[in-house]
Formats: sequence, structure tokens, C-alpha cells
Amino acid sequence: MQPTQLQYLKALGIDVWVDRNMPSLESAVENQSILNESAEQAASSKLRTLEKQVAKCTACVLHESRTQTVYGVGNANADWLIIGEAPGAEEDKQGEPFVGLAGELLNAMLLAIGLKREQVFIANILKCRPPNNRDPRLEEAQACENFLKKQITLIKPKIILCVGRIAAQNLLKDETPIGKMRGQRYVYADTDTDTNIPVVVTYHPAYLLRSPKEKRKSWEDLKMAVKIFNGES
Repeated sequence: MQPTQLQYLKALGIDVWVDRNMPSLESAVENQSILNESAEQAASSKLRTLEKQVAKCTACVLHESRTQTVYGVGNANADWLIIGEAPGAEEDKQGEPFVGLAGELLNAMLLAIGLKREQVFIANILKCRPPNNRDPRLEEAQACENFLKKQITLIKPKIILCVGRIAAQNLLKDETPIGKMRGQRYVYADTDTDTNIPVVVTYHPAYLLRSPKEKRKSWEDLKMAVKIFNGES
């Protein structure tokens, strides 16, 4: 029972018996906070361990030309997971996904729905840059797939936003053109972990920089994602 409730009852002349063995509300809240913090720390630790494994990966030929792996960045317990295609030249240099102009636009897109970059987690289908920014090959995406699955399992996002055709088609195992994928609600299902996470597909920021008239469509996608996240759709 909260202190204010006790005060009201005493003011009314009502005796209140309190079981001393019963934990107070404050203690319960504090204990839950400790448990949540412990869970977050555990997830962060496991993600860091996974990042070290990614850095040593030689499962495909891309390790021969990379400067460094681009694991992902953000909140280890994020509700929103943003998945892109693959690192570009600048990402390969900095080791962080979505930097440069495309990264700035992604940040602006997130801010438009009330999210800061550090609140979400951002990753790619590939952890290494393909030469000359070519499309990922099937065997390369397959080599990285298990790392992405583990990231999703550890982060436990409530929604996934796929940006770009390659990200969407690889994650969802669907060859539908992105123009037809956007505007639809998909589900990322992993039978190994009994995972069902809503997925929304939109255009890649790099494409929007080349085709600014399509930004309105991406805005509609983002609004739909918010509705799904809030349980309104």
C-alpha cells in the first residue's frame, strides 16, 4: 500500500494492518528495475560476444576485401530494428551502418516518427562490403544469415523496418518487387525461437536521395509501422 493511501485511511480513523513479511510496492518496483537492468546487461554482453565472432568471420569471399566488418549499432534492447542491405564504402571505413547522406536521411526519417538513432538498433543483411557496392550474392547473404538471426533473437525487437529491396527480399525470403512489398504488413517468423515479429518494408534512403518524389511513399510506410507498433493496425 502506498504512503498516500495510508495517510488517507489514518485521516479517516481506519486502522491499517500491514504484513511485515510482505514486500512494499517500492521494493517490488526496485526489484523489477534491477531484473530489467540485469536482462539488458546480459543482452548487451551477448551482442558484444557475437560482434567479436562476426569480426573474425571468413565464411565468404567478402572477408578478403573488407576494411572491417560492420556489425550494427544501437540499443541492445531496442523495440525497433532497422535492417538495410550491406555496408558501403564509408560504412566499411567507419565500421558503422548508415553513415553519410543516406545515414542522415535515415536519422531524419526516424526523428519524424519520434525516434532517435540511439533508441533503435541498425543492422544489415551483410556484415561486409561487397566490392564496388554490387548486390549481395546468394551465398554471401546465406553466410551472414545466422548472425542476423542471432541479433534478432538477442535484441527481441517489437517491429522490424526493412529499408530497400535486398533487405526485404532476403529477410522475408520473398522475391516480390519492393514497390509491391511496401504498404503491406509482413511477419518475420523463426520456428527455432518461436518468433513472430511484424515487418514493414520501405525504400532505402539512398534510393530516396536519388528519387526524392518517393519520400511521400516512405512517409506513409513509416506511419503504418507506427500504427502496427502501437497495436492500431
